[in-house]
Amino acid sequence: MRILLVEDEKRLSDIIKKGLLENGFVVDQSFDGEEGQYLAETENYDVIILDLMLPKIDGLEICKYLRKKKILTPILILTARTQTTDKVLGLESGADDYLTKPFEFMELKARIQALMRRNNRQPETVIKINDLVIDPTKHSVQRGERDIFLTPKEFAILEYLGIHVNEVVTRTQIIEHTWDYNFDSMSNVVYVFIATLRQKIDKNEKKKLIKTIHGVGYEISSN
Repeated sequence: MRILLVEDEKRLSDIIKKGLLENGFVVDQSFDGEEGQYLAETENYDVIILDLMLPKIDGLEICKYLRKKKILTPILILTARTQTTDKVLGLESGADDYLTKPFEFMELKARIQALMRRNNRQPETVIKINDLVIDPTKHSVQRGERDIFLTPKEFAILEYLGIHVNEVVTRTQIIEHTWDYNFDSMSNVVYVFIATLRQKIDKNEKKKLIKTIHGVGYEISSN
């Protein structure tokens, strides 16, 4: 899942990014409101984490702008302001939730997951496709009685395919949801990751779950 983090305090931003990466998220960072607004408008994200006090354009204005443009990506605002009126202003500007600084990373992660579930971008329970079980909360994968170890990137791709079971997912969609905007779109790395996933998921299995739809993309099939 792909997150935009707009926070001008670089040390805090780097700490948040590190925690999110360790939990399998893809993170784009921005340190001012102007760039953050541009990325939010031009890239596809599952959640936007947005500080209120930003240089160039503040978080409230970004919220209002994105909602006016009909961009409905869930927004979690970060604020050092503790007054209720400030939080209400954020929510009225279009934010979906808020978190007051300082905060524990586990609370931030829980709020992100809640926003994604609310927006139907993350399953509430495990994903079961025949004998394949994907647990987004534990970041674990099993096929039958076999535990399968996946790297964070492999898990992110498999989870995305699993959420869209029996749907063809294009290479571009995979890139947009599992890599940041600096990724070289001409690379064949998606093909390499899919090949690795096939080795781990389908090797020695009678039923092959991961399919290539030539000229279109990839699919996990339950049929």
